[in-house]
Amino acid sequence: MNNVINVGMADLKTARTPDILMTAGLGSCIGVCLHDPVQKVGGMAHVMLPTTNGNSVGNPAKYADQAVGLLIEEILKLGASKSRLRAKMAGGSQMFTFPGKPPVLRIGDRNAETVESELKRFGIPLLVSDVGGGVGRTIHFNVTTGDLRVRTINHGEKVI
Repeated sequence: MNNVINVGMADLKTARTPDILMTAGLGSCIGVCLHDPVQKVGGMAHVMLPTTNGNSVGNPAKYADQAVGLLIEEILKLGASKSRLRAKMAGGSQMFTFPGKPPVLRIGDRNAETVESELKRFGIPLLVSDVGGGVGRTIHFNVTTGDLRVRTINHGEKVI
């Protein structure tokens, strides 16, 4: 039976087969998932902001520029091989727009861009992403298969 492990905001968790990692309430936040298909282990980080801007970090899981590296470290502790890691991500919506005004701070876009650049920096391929738009998402990441199920209110569900 699959154990569902909840990943909160500004949090990251790892898991082994047959567990599933889940996070809800992805608006401008990004859920980034890493998977080793041979070891059947994975991890998920729910990042809220793109960068620490050089400030000292109380919680590295909160920031895309810190969370990706930390997530890699944690997955390697489960026996994953960095060369086999693959990534998927979802979220990064523009939740707040006002008529006649530019998008406020573009946090969702900036989160997605930072996650992508961190994955490139560590040499981890991003297989697929479901980012942007104006809808919130809940995601379930199956560490056995590497499937990422993305559910949105009024837009249904898909597996990427």
